[in-house]
Amino acid sequence: MTDRSAEAAKERPVHFQEVFATLYHCLGIDVATTVLTDLSGRPQALLDVTRPVRELV
Repeated sequence: MTDRSAEAAKERPVHFQEVFATLYHCLGIDVATTVLTDLSGRPQALLDVTRPVRELV
């Protein structure tokens, strides 16, 4: 639900990383365990937020 002018969420705002987590979930990619290696060889998490939007899955 948004405010009267649809500018901001009044209930249950969704972070953009939740949207990505939902997309990865639908593709079968586990964002909680998937790690990428950067150019320096250091492991980097795919996302900081690992839970998908519960209303969509």
